[in-house]
Amino acid sequence: MYGGDEVSAIVIDLGSHTCKAGYAGEDAPKAVFPSVVGVVDGNHEMDIDDAANTNSEDAKSNVEESVKEKGKRKIFVGSQALNFRRDQMEMLSPIKDGIVADWDMVDNVWDHAFRNCLMVDPKEHPMLLAEPPLNTQQQREKAAELMFEKYQVPALFMAKNPVLTSFASGRATSLVVDCGGGSTTIAPVLDGYVLQKAVVSSPIGGDFLTDCLLKSLESKGIKIKPRYSFKRKETRPGEFQVTGVNVPDTTESYKLFCQRMIVSDIKDSICRVPDTPYDDKSYSNIPTTSYELPDGQTLEIGSDRFKVPDVMFNPYIVQTIPGMESYTDMLPSVRGLPNMVIECISKCDVDVRRELYSSILLAGGTSSMQQLKERLEKDLVEESPQSARVKVLASGNTTERRFSVWIGGSILASLGSFQQMWLSKSEYEEHGASYIQRKCP
Repeated sequence: MYGGDEVSAIVIDLGSHTCKAGYAGEDAPKAVFPSVVGVVDGNHEMDIDDAANTNSEDAKSNVEESVKEKGKRKIFVGSQALNFRRDQMEMLSPIKDGIVADWDMVDNVWDHAFRNCLMVDPKEHPMLLAEPPLNTQQQREKAAELMFEKYQVPALFMAKNPVLTSFASGRATSLVVDCGGGSTTIAPVLDGYVLQKAVVSSPIGGDFLTDCLLKSLESKGIKIKPRYSFKRKETRPGEFQVTGVNVPDTTESYKLFCQRMIVSDIKDSICRVPDTPYDDKSYSNIPTTSYELPDGQTLEIGSDRFKVPDVMFNPYIVQTIPGMESYTDMLPSVRGLPNMVIECISKCDVDVRRELYSSILLAGGTSSMQQLKERLEKDLVEESPQSARVKVLASGNTTERRFSVWIGGSILASLGSFQQMWLSKSEYEEHGASYIQRKCP
C-alpha cells in the first residue's frame, strides 16, 4: 500500500463559490480563491504585455502564471488575475447546481491551486477531494481519471461534503445544513455515511441572497459602481474626488462579478436574520445602518438588512423584490430552511430521528449570517414533533463554519487509521476508474 507518513496529503474542496486547498493536518486552507474563471476568446485577445503595461512588473508575472492558453481561449484563474479588468473577459463558473459542468475549467482551477498557490508537485502528494453528496458515478470517475492520468497523483480519496463537516465537529452522526454559495444542501450523516435518499437541496445560497440585495438596492436608485469604473483622488485629507473611467469593452458578466463582490461584503457586514418572519409593516421604521461604498457614497440600509436573509426561511419574499421576477417560477418547488430540515429528517429511519434533531450542524459561508442559528432553532422547536429535543450546533468561529468541509478533510486525511483507505495509483491502473466506487462509498 501507499506508505505515506512523511508526505502530507493535500485536501481540495471545490465549492460553487470558492475553492479551498491546503495541507492535511493544518487547521485552515492555505489557498482560498474564487471558483469562477475569466475567459477571453482568442479572436479579440489582449496581449499579456498590454495587461502588464497598465499594471506593475510584479503583477505581470502573476498574470502570466495563471493564464492557460486553451486552443484559442485564454483562461484566468485566482483572485489576482480576476481583479484586473480585461477587455471582453467573460466570467464563467465550472459548476452548475453543485455538479461540475466544465472539466476543462476545473482542471485549470486545480492547476492554479497546485502550481501557484501551494507550489507543490501533485505527483508527490496523495489527494483528498471533497465532493457534493449527490455526485454521480460518472463525475467521480472523471475526477479520478484527471487526477491519476494528468496529475499523476500517488493516491486519491473522495469524501462527501456532509461527512467531512460532521467529522470537523467530531461527530459520526449528524444532520448537516450546508449553506453554500450556489445552494443550500441538507444531508443526514449516519456513522460516517450520507443517507443519499434523504438529501434535500434548494438553489437559495449566498449568491442568490447577494443578487436579491443587489436588485433591491438598484430598485431604490442606488448604483453600485465596480472598482474599475472610477478613480479616487484625495483632494484634501479625508476628502476624495471621484472621476468616472470609460471602459466600453467590459463584459456584463465581469461587471456583475465585481458588483457582487461589493454587495456580498455589504451583506456579510450588515445583514442579519430577523427573529420573527419578515413583514413590511413591522420592519418599515427600523433604524438604518450606514455602509460606505468603494466610490465614497454612503448607503443607509434599513429593512433590507432583514428582508434579504429572511428569503432563506420564506422564499416567497423574492416576489416583493423588484428585478427578481424571473425567479418566481421556481418558488413552488423551493421551501424554507426549517421545512427542508423537517422533510429531510422525516425521510430517515424512525430510530435515528431523535438523534438527528439533537445534532443539527450549520456549515458553509452563508451560515455565518448573524442570528441564523437562533432563528432556525426557534422555528424548528415550533414545527418539530414534541418529543424531539432540537439542538442546532454551529462553531462560534466563522472561519471554522466557512471551511468546515475542508477542515474535516484535513482531519480525516491526517488520521493514521485512514492511510489504508486511499485508492492508490497501482490499484487505479489495475482496476480502472470505476474502482473509486468501491474504495470511496
